[in-house]
Amino acid sequence: MKPQRFKHFAAIDWSGAAGERHRGIAVAICGAGGAAPKLVRPGHRWSRSEVLEWLRDDLPADALVGMDLGISLAFVDRGAFFPGWAESPADAKGLWALIDAICGHEPHLSVGAFVDHPEASAHFRRHGGREGAAFGGGRGRLRASELAQQAMGCSPYSNFNLVGAAQVGKSSLSGMRVLHRLGGRHAVWPIDPLPAAGSVICEIYTTIAAMAAGRSASRSKVRDGAELDEALARLGSAPVGIVGAVDDHTSDALMAAAWLRKVAHDPALWSPSGLTDAIARTEGWTFGAT
Repeated sequence: MKPQRFKHFAAIDWSGAAGERHRGIAVAICGAGGAAPKLVRPGHRWSRSEVLEWLRDDLPADALVGMDLGISLAFVDRGAFFPGWAESPADAKGLWALIDAICGHEPHLSVGAFVDHPEASAHFRRHGGREGAAFGGGRGRLRASELAQQAMGCSPYSNFNLVGAAQVGKSSLSGMRVLHRLGGRHAVWPIDPLPAAGSVICEIYTTIAAMAAGRSASRSKVRDGAELDEALARLGSAPVGIVGAVDDHTSDALMAAAWLRKVAHDPALWSPSGLTDAIARTEGWTFGAT
């Protein structure tokens, strides 16, 4: 990684909730140096389609973008995303395309048709006590990067799990529709090799950013402006200066943008020990998981 490879650092706290616009989506960005990160369109309630448009049309050049979602599903544990299904894709980009094709009629980049698909649904844990026979029990199937997160002290859940406050499945699946619809406009690391120039999208887990800012995994959420500024200071950032309460979607995005700026030029994070070519192509990886 060349020094100052990236000029801008953005973080997107994402949501897979039903509907068009979501309080749970926040977008933050900062430049090189130590200035405080800023929200993109502060006060705006984003739709997923608007985030797609921003990434496609308005992202500054040479930006590193972290999206807080899973960019793929578990594959290496069973040698397939959906063992036994003839249409199970061979790689992550094929998975994105399949999800978008099945859900193409759904508004707001939703994914209901995919999780209720007669073949795919057997692999998900859905609401109403509906656990598919192939889900696997417990937290569900984990990717190699999620096992690496677990070894760091985090508590990741499977992207096949669609139930509970800690679930990330629907947000991940809707995010895969976004990645597919970007059509290769930006590299998605490590599914795409890291290019020498241009913007790059990667998967992040905001708990890792919070831990780098001095928080514990169990106290990763920041809901107070003074605590946010303390965390930002540990990441080499000037304070944002929010007084009083702050929602955790906002703080997650601001903190993660500052963290990306601090660590993006560390070559070790681009070559984690558990990442192989096969894992990169199928499961992807979480930036910062070592």
